[in-house]
Amino acid sequence: MNKTPFQLSIRSFCWPKQIESLTCTSLLRIIPDRRHVYEATWNAQQVIVKLFLHKVNVSRHMRREWRGLNLLQTLGLNAPVPLFFGKTEDGGGAVVMEKIENASTVLESLNETTDLTERFDLLAKVLEEVAKQHSKGVLQKDMHMGNFLLSNNEIFSIDPSQMKFYGRQISKSKSISQLALLMHAIPDCDTESALKLCGKYAGMRDWDFGITEEDLFKKYLSLHKKTGIKNGLKKCLRTNKRELKIKSGKYVALFSRVFCAEAGAFDFIEQIDELMDKGQILKNGNTCYVSLVKWNGKEVVVKRYNDKGYIHSIRHTVKRSRARRCWLSGHRLGMLKIATPRPLAYIEERKGLLICKSYIVTEFVAGQKLHDFLRDDNISKEQRSKTISQLEGILSELDKHLITHGDMKHSNILVADIGPVITDLDSMKVHKCKCLYRIYRAKDIAHLPAY
Repeated sequence: MNKTPFQLSIRSFCWPKQIESLTCTSLLRIIPDRRHVYEATWNAQQVIVKLFLHKVNVSRHMRREWRGLNLLQTLGLNAPVPLFFGKTEDGGGAVVMEKIENASTVLESLNETTDLTERFDLLAKVLEEVAKQHSKGVLQKDMHMGNFLLSNNEIFSIDPSQMKFYGRQISKSKSISQLALLMHAIPDCDTESALKLCGKYAGMRDWDFGITEEDLFKKYLSLHKKTGIKNGLKKCLRTNKRELKIKSGKYVALFSRVFCAEAGAFDFIEQIDELMDKGQILKNGNTCYVSLVKWNGKEVVVKRYNDKGYIHSIRHTVKRSRARRCWLSGHRLGMLKIATPRPLAYIEERKGLLICKSYIVTEFVAGQKLHDFLRDDNISKEQRSKTISQLEGILSELDKHLITHGDMKHSNILVADIGPVITDLDSMKVHKCKCLYRIYRAKDIAHLPAY
């Protein structure tokens, strides 16, 4: 990746076939080793250039993007105008398209808008554009709000390489699946609002949206939620725009970019044991060592799973480290909107191929242990009832997804300003067998303090 600004030469495959020169001014998006997206200047015009870098599929990805943009124009759908495509000097592929002026993604607009009516109207506009696409046989496989731009009260679609083009209207079943995929990607969209939006979409397609369609929508919504979590967990195990994977000598680690930039991550790894010893020690046992430390002005909790010998190392190398499991469990609960300290990093220390020690770093959450909170005379009856209700909601959500905590004692549930927060996730399990789930669930409930 070049630092902006830089000059880029592209051998155009469009008539007239010549070398086109651009100045890339800012990086908009990066998918490592696959795709970089830049804002650029070409012939005094502001443009967007997509660079395709995949070692094997450069030509296929480039031509698919170019073909998709042209088909959207032919069908009269809102999308950036394609300008030219070709090869860069280093053999990569490039597609250059117009820049939509004064545009922001719909996701950004939703995050900036708190007014419920405005949010609903914006989503209705998106569905109007989706209905047009489906009526003309266009299906977006990567359906999320980041793939729609809002400009001058109009919706534009981007990323046509992820679109399929059929010669007929999209069927009702496929369309409802697409709606569920889109609604799943909307932050804080409840099922009732989603069904209202689906009713509007159905009106644009001259359909009825009755009980049968609602049931189908809910079925697809549940399916896409599971798939979304599965894909999200895979993503948080590699370098992406939110996380950074580090390899440093005997250490392998993943850091949240919010917590550490690349240079800071190496420093943190090198100092981690020293930082823990200097911090406020919360637990110092044979199995694990927990300390509250300060790093870059932030209070974080670091938990180290100690080296307990050769057999222990083999076991945790085969079944993966407890820190890695805790990292994934924290992200899973985050995706399910279940309150837990945000995972910031996990680090594995290796001897050869074996993991000997591992560390999980999470944000620090101030709060009372549930047991103490419920017996605190300064807590009003209303606060106590609200907290119990929130905890029951968490248990219900865990039950819905067949998740057990594994160590649901009072010290692992903190009552913070936002309500109950579940901590210590290294024994958490997601069950496939309902019989086993019920056994583990009963153990969780038995460990909870009496209300």
